[in-house]
Amino acid sequence: MTRPNLPLNALRAFEASARHRSFTKAAAELHVTQAAISHQVKALEERLGARLFHRAPRGLMLSDEGVALLPALSESFDRIGRLLERFQDGRVHEVLTIGAVGTFAVGWLLPRLAAFREAHPFVDLRLLTNNNRVDLAAEGLDGTILFGDGSWHGADAERLFAAPLSPLCTPEIAARLQHPSDLAGHTLLRSYRVQEWPAWFAAAGLPDAVEARGPVFDASLTMIQAALQGEGVALAPPAMFTRDLTEGRLVQPFTTSVVTGAYWLVVLKGKAPTPPMAAFRNWLFSLAA
Repeated sequence: MTRPNLPLNALRAFEASARHRSFTKAAAELHVTQAAISHQVKALEERLGARLFHRAPRGLMLSDEGVALLPALSESFDRIGRLLERFQDGRVHEVLTIGAVGTFAVGWLLPRLAAFREAHPFVDLRLLTNNNRVDLAAEGLDGTILFGDGSWHGADAERLFAAPLSPLCTPEIAARLQHPSDLAGHTLLRSYRVQEWPAWFAAAGLPDAVEARGPVFDASLTMIQAALQGEGVALAPPAMFTRDLTEGRLVQPFTTSVVTGAYWLVVLKGKAPTPPMAAFRNWLFSLAA
């Protein structure tokens, strides 16, 4: 198919003039004279056989034809500009938009992202956190990391690793915990997954001894912040809070843990992976292994 010989300079002159409603301001933006802008717009009007502007006392007014042409041109120039910004060292940066449940993003992914960027310098990574509820298509995600059983409607999931849960609290509270039954005297911070504390107590040999009562959180990150402030004992994955544990801000008073789910890499069902997504997936699973 023969491509039309587009008068790009004239189109750019029209688009700038239409945005500013002024040949003078368009000329300043494009670093040419006002006469050059006026000549290019006139040449474009002659080629199209249509008036694009009407002159008014306060500047230029778009004709109906100009109103129809402007949005398409503005969008096209914006897309070209964004693409050119992605070039560096003779290569184009490829965008990768990944979601992750906040606990995983902060506790596991962020400390390792420098290694991914070093291995794949031309991947422009965008990381969006969520609270385990996400719409892959609506949010334009190439993939997301979620916690659960691997069953999400309309999605394919690959298991990364399990995330055993165990009580975590401040050293001051931990000093008063000698046996799991001692938790009965403390506020138990909970997630919206109501089965977690009962499952842990069952694993600790106390299936009916303690009733979990306390604030409910939609993310382990906020639950742990409450625990760090001495608000109670959180049930969370120690592997996601190694820094707080290593530096002594948090304590794991009991070795008992329980697995109620795992972290999964989730993508839209049947979606072909882009090269950046394939690189991220391979990198992710090489570390998870």
